Amino acid sequence: MTVAIVTKEDLQEFKTDLLNDIKKLLQSGETTYNKKWLKSKEVIELLKISPGTLQTLRINGTLTYTKIGGTFYYENTDIEKLLKTNKVAAVPTLFK
Repeated sequence: MTVAIVTKEDLQEFKTDLLNDIKKLLQSGETTYNKKWLKSKEVIELLKISPGTLQTLRINGTLTYTKIGGTFYYENTDIEKLLKTNKVAAVPTLFK
């Protein structure tokens, strides 16, 4: 069995490499916002709605979904469409 001695320089290099890898992951951004399919929990967090509201959106056909086993999946583009179709135009107000 060989013994490896870890120096301060080795630890500093490891830290630098680790931080660079984390930065790359954050910049590439595999986040909830750019994933193709989202699970119910992710949709609830993204839209800041309750599980009951999400269920209502499913039941009344407002938000399409795919169910595999006991897990519901929602396509990110469908969520974007839902937000766009329910967009309310700003009404200008006149100040006197």
